[in-house]
Amino acid sequence: MRPDLRFLMSHPAHFVACGFGSGLSPRAPGTAGTLAAWALFPLLAATLPESLLLLILAIFFVLGIIVADRTGRDLGVSDHGAIVWDEMVPFWLVLVLTPPGLAWQALAFVLFRFFDIVKPPPVGWADSKVKGGFGVMLDDLIAAGYTLLVLALLKRTLE
Repeated sequence: MRPDLRFLMSHPAHFVACGFGSGLSPRAPGTAGTLAAWALFPLLAATLPESLLLLILAIFFVLGIIVADRTGRDLGVSDHGAIVWDEMVPFWLVLVLTPPGLAWQALAFVLFRFFDIVKPPPVGWADSKVKGGFGVMLDDLIAAGYTLLVLALLKRTLE
């Protein structure tokens, strides 16, 4: 099933899981969801202190387990491509911890998408073995960890 606007609006879980509509992109919905997260990030970061933002992201992660599970069941595919909340929340975490500047954010975007698409171990393991909403969210969280590791190593090298 390819979700549409009617599906998106049929349940609040679908609206969130599909990244407020960004997951309906017919091409590269994961990239569209990550771009939407990047575009929305200034709204989150400008209004919240970092410690509160990290707490909210933890809550968003738990929410993601619930909405991804519900939406996946309703679509008949556990990790349907339209579900992009799993890209959004981990990428927001990456952006919170990325050095300031558009160049660092752009690099973070490219790295995150690379690790999410290529799925090096244990990203691929989590993607294939951990099921349900937790599995949907977990592999992208690990991809975010790889992204942050590469950014930290690069920043240290440049200092």
